[in-house]
Amino acid sequence: MACPAASLVSSHGHGHRLSRLPRLRTASLRLISLSAPPSASRLSSRISASPEPPLDDWSAADVDKGDRDESIGFDIQVSKMGKRNRRLVRARVRVDAPLDAVWATLTDYEGLADFIPGLSECRLLHRDDNEGFARLYQVGEQDLALGFKFNAKGTIDCFEGDLEVLPAAGARRRDIAFTMIDGDFKVFQGKWSVEEVDCAIVGGEEIPEEQGLQTTLSYVVELEPKLWIPVRLLEGRICSEIKNNLVSIREQAQRIHGLQHVVPLLEC
Repeated sequence: MACPAASLVSSHGHGHRLSRLPRLRTASLRLISLSAPPSASRLSSRISASPEPPLDDWSAADVDKGDRDESIGFDIQVSKMGKRNRRLVRARVRVDAPLDAVWATLTDYEGLADFIPGLSECRLLHRDDNEGFARLYQVGEQDLALGFKFNAKGTIDCFEGDLEVLPAAGARRRDIAFTMIDGDFKVFQGKWSVEEVDCAIVGGEEIPEEQGLQTTLSYVVELEPKLWIPVRLLEGRICSEIKNNLVSIREQAQRIHGLQHVVPLLEC
C-alpha cells in the first residue's frame, strides 16, 4: 500500500525482517519494462479522469463495513459502488512522527516488503525523480478459508505530488496517486495522503514541538478484482489487512523518526 499501492492482501506468519533506515530518495534501479512509463502529466491526467474518491468524506451513507481503533486514531470504511463487484475503501491512522518521516517510509519502495506483512516482493522497475514517477511490481499473499491461498500480483504506477501548504495555519500535505496497469485486479487505483498540522500554530498555545505536530496517514482505493473472486468474500480481510498495513507504516515512520533523533546524539 500496501504498498504504497496494492499490498492490501497479506498472509499471516510473515515475520518482520530487519528494517533499514530509508533515505528520503531511494536509489533508482532501472530495469527494462514491457512498455515505456508514462510521463507524470499523462499519469496524473489518467488518474484524475476517473471519479476521484473524496479522502475526507467519512459521512457516506452507503458504508458496507467499517472499523475503528481510537487508541491509534484508526478508521476504515468499505462502501459499495455502482458496479456489483466494486468497492471504495477509505482508511486513516494517526502517526506520531512528522510528514517527512512518513513520506520517507512510503517512498522507500524497495524497503516496503521489509516491514509490511504479506508483501513478499516489491521491485522498483523504473523511477524518474524529476517527474515524481515510480513503477513498481508487487506480490502479496492472502490466506482464505478452507486452505485456499490468494496470490495478488500487479504492476503499479505511482505519481508523487508536490508538497502542498494548506489554508489552515501550519498545515501541509503530500499525496501519492497510484493505479494498477497490469495485474490481478480489474480496477485498483487511489491515493495515499500524508497531512501534518502544527497544533501549536493552530491553537496559539506554547507547547513542546513534538506534541504540537499531528500527522494523519490516509489511504483511499477503488478496487474491483477479476471476476473469478467475488469481492464480498474479501471484505473482512480488506479491513483487517489494510489496518495491518497502515499500522505497519505508522510504526516504521515512528521508528525512523526516533532513529533520526538518536543518530545526532551519538555523533556528539
